[in-house]
Amino acid sequence: MIRFNPVRLADKQTIESYTLPSGIDNCDLAFANMFCWEFKYRSAWAEQEGFLLIRFQIDGGERIGYMQPVGRGDFSHLIPLLREDAHAHGQRLRIIGLTDEGVAAIRTAHPGQFAFDSDRDMEDYLYRADDLRTLTGRRYQPKRNHINRFEAEHPDYRYEPLTRDRFAECQRLEALWRRSHEGRTYELSAEQRAMQRAFDHFEELGLRGGCILVGDRLVAFTYGSAVNEHTFCTHVEKADTEFDGAFTIINKRFAEQLPPQYTLINREEDLGIPGLRHSKLSYHPAALQHKFTAIHLHPDELGCKELWQSSFGDDDAFIDRFVISYYSRRRMLAVEEDGRIVAMLHLLPFRSELGRTTYIYGVATAAACRRRGLSTRLMTEAMRRIGESGDDAAILIPAEPWLRGYYSRFGFAGEVPVQFLSASGFDFGTGDPALDRAMVWRPGAPQPLPEALTCTYAGKE
Repeated sequence: MIRFNPVRLADKQTIESYTLPSGIDNCDLAFANMFCWEFKYRSAWAEQEGFLLIRFQIDGGERIGYMQPVGRGDFSHLIPLLREDAHAHGQRLRIIGLTDEGVAAIRTAHPGQFAFDSDRDMEDYLYRADDLRTLTGRRYQPKRNHINRFEAEHPDYRYEPLTRDRFAECQRLEALWRRSHEGRTYELSAEQRAMQRAFDHFEELGLRGGCILVGDRLVAFTYGSAVNEHTFCTHVEKADTEFDGAFTIINKRFAEQLPPQYTLINREEDLGIPGLRHSKLSYHPAALQHKFTAIHLHPDELGCKELWQSSFGDDDAFIDRFVISYYSRRRMLAVEEDGRIVAMLHLLPFRSELGRTTYIYGVATAAACRRRGLSTRLMTEAMRRIGESGDDAAILIPAEPWLRGYYSRFGFAGEVPVQFLSASGFDFGTGDPALDRAMVWRPGAPQPLPEALTCTYAGKE
């Protein structure tokens, strides 16, 4: 059993002895982030065979995750130890924040045992520091225009390093900013708490910051810390939106003050917030830092993936996303023979114009087991369950035109264009929207079908 310890201020030197030389640009490895958000994620660390291990509670909930082990060389030999620790907590192993190299290491050492996925909303934005310092070139002309307007309107503005005597003003500005972003109360209050921790231990955490003042009024501030020896991370950037260009000028002036050793600036993720994504893209990132999730698969998931691949030919990335985000053993009907899944289908929950709608998805039978009535057995059971659940409708998309006759025997009819919506944008259709035409089942007497359907995923992603 690995002995994990809570992240404390006294652990900074030891933890950074691994992270600073690592070359990994993930903002979650900045010690200041680990410490300031420890109250939410319950981050804990351990040393094992020359590697730093980080364990935390995903989204502050019950599920635990592990960061990619940090150290020199291949970490894949530590996977069994992490699995043992996860199992001791009654959970499967989830490794979060994997780099491309980390994914390759696990695939090589533990082939077929994990599913991998990357969440675009959680990818860090990496910028060349010189780009943010100089804003040169035509693509940065709009940024220079913002700064020129700000300087023309506020010729008395000044930039100052962020020091303790400004912290109270920063908190007032943050509270003003928070009030204008109602609807994200929990996240913002958590951010406020993390900020208070940062201000309480600013110097000990090695934080650097800056602020913009107009006269005696603080109108913008920012601070951050090193992720590694060449990448600096901006943890917080706030500005008074009454001052047009305040965000732009604090960003540039702070970048100018950073030591030249920092050739990259990490401005963290956008969390899928449209305005934040637009803002971060407008600075033309040099790269996005992938943060893959790896989940150790249960036997039924491995069986689902194997049959899916042999039946439909989809690549690992597509099947892994389905398994990680949408698969549920409770919603899969399957036939097993000799310990293998040889036939299956999935009952997925959606909302549509028809009401509560079950989508029968991924109907497959192993090639060697076809023409034995296995799909008919599963479809019969699926329709029984759908009927008992009280769903308003069920839909499916036949993989081949000749299957329309087959599914009509179960009460499906029509050919209705359908669009699927989900938080991740997963393609539940055929891969070609023009071919996404669903057959519909509804209980009772036949009813007119809608001209089109929009189905929104109603399960947990």
